[in-house]
Amino acid sequence: AFILVALAGALCVFLAWYFVKHTVGNSLYALLIASILGASAGHLVFSSLLETYIFLAATMMVFLVLLLKDSHLFTLILAGLVLFGITISNFAQTVIVFILVKRNIKQWIKYGLIVAVLTIPLTLFNNFIYPNSQPYFFIPSSYDTERVSIFKLTVARGAALVRIMFLHSIVAPYPIFTTDEKIPFLLVRDFIPDRRTNRIQLSEYESGFDTALAFIWLALVLTGGILFLKNLGKADNRFSFAFILILLFNFMLHLRYGKDPFLYATNWTYAIILFLALAWKELADKKWFQISLLVFLAMLLANNSRLIFTMLSSSALHIK
Repeated sequence: AFILVALAGALCVFLAWYFVKHTVGNSLYALLIASILGASAGHLVFSSLLETYIFLAATMMVFLVLLLKDSHLFTLILAGLVLFGITISNFAQTVIVFILVKRNIKQWIKYGLIVAVLTIPLTLFNNFIYPNSQPYFFIPSSYDTERVSIFKLTVARGAALVRIMFLHSIVAPYPIFTTDEKIPFLLVRDFIPDRRTNRIQLSEYESGFDTALAFIWLALVLTGGILFLKNLGKADNRFSFAFILILLFNFMLHLRYGKDPFLYATNWTYAIILFLALAWKELADKKWFQISLLVFLAMLLANNSRLIFTMLSSSALHIK
């Protein structure tokens, strides 16, 4: 299981390299971007833990590459079915990308209808083999169990979500440790909401190193935003606009849903980094920019590896 999860994380890195190589055309730049994705807090954590979140990013990035290669509709449908089988919200992301990249209304309709029709018998077959599996997605009462993960819409939650998406998912802060009577070890959290007061406890950057690294990342994001606006009418921005809508979709979804939004970091981290890779395109061949990304990558690995070490150290305290 550990190997499978790690391979899914490695697949994300390879697909990021492939996407950037074929859109920008610089192999070294593509390698740097892919490495930053792999070293990001979200991907590093969920490529190491026995969780399924990394498969969300891996299958979504497969879908992106299939679109990039202008693959046959049949292969896109297969990828869409896999994503639908993991979560419906991730299937929604494929619809966003499909509509913006494929400028063909007939294919939009075919894709949506065929995937929707095929998911019903596949769900019935799945629940026949695994009777205690998830309930049927097309029955509204199936979603009652998700009520515990729905929170009030507040400005504080929105501000925290922006910080998690654009900072914590890339540059790891120092985590929050909590306990649970049902779990015999410390829980590592990034975000703790209080239903009674609507207050939020959020991880913080506690050292000069991680704070400086967060500011460096914000400067890179700001540079990408400026370059994107500068070249807005000069390039094919279909994928860039798709990534923006994916970020907005996830932001709107997690304004209400999720006890700890960092758990879903792999749903948007790839979109942020690939958007910036396209936005930085005119700097891709500049040696100084490549060196800057390499230095940032080394710092990012040092900082985020510390998070993994902290998680392992806290867990080791409970091993007898």
